[in-house]
Amino acid sequence: RCTTSILMLTAKSAVEDRIYGLNSGADYYLTKPFDTRELLACINALLRRQGKQVDELVFGNTSLDLDTCTLVCGGKSVRLSAREFDVMRFLLQAQDRILSKEMILARVWGYDSNAVENHVEVYVGFLRKKLSAINSNVRIEAVRRLGYRLEVAEE
Repeated sequence: RCTTSILMLTAKSAVEDRIYGLNSGADYYLTKPFDTRELLACINALLRRQGKQVDELVFGNTSLDLDTCTLVCGGKSVRLSAREFDVMRFLLQAQDRILSKEMILARVWGYDSNAVENHVEVYVGFLRKKLSAINSNVRIEAVRRLGYRLEVAEE
C-alpha cells in the first residue's frame, strides 16, 4: 500500500462525495473555494502524521518493510506482491491473535469482492514459501476451523 498522504481538492461538496473520497483512500477532503491558510494547515497536519508512520513491522527474526513491500530476515529479503503484502501486514499487525479467513478476506479483498476463502489459503501458501526462502523463524499457523496466526518457531 502507498504510504503517501492523499489530499483531495475538489469542487464537489456534497456529503456523499466527501464520504466517497475518504472511503476511496483520501486522508483529507477539501472543497473549493477554500482559504489558503486552511490548505497549508491541512498539508502540515498530513506531513506531521506521515512523519510518525512506522516503516516496518517486526515479528520473530523477520521484518516487513512497509515502503518496499519486502520481507527481510538477516541478510536475505524477498519482495511481496500487493496482495501478499496486505495479507502479511494484517497478520503482523495482529501478532499472535487468530484471524479468520473471513476477516482476512474483508480486510484485504474488501466486503464487496468476489474472492472466496480459497484465495486466502493460496496467498498464505505463497507467504509460507517466501518466509521459508529467507530462513525466517516466523510461521503462519493454521488453527483448525478458526483461521491463521503467526508464531515464532522454536530453533
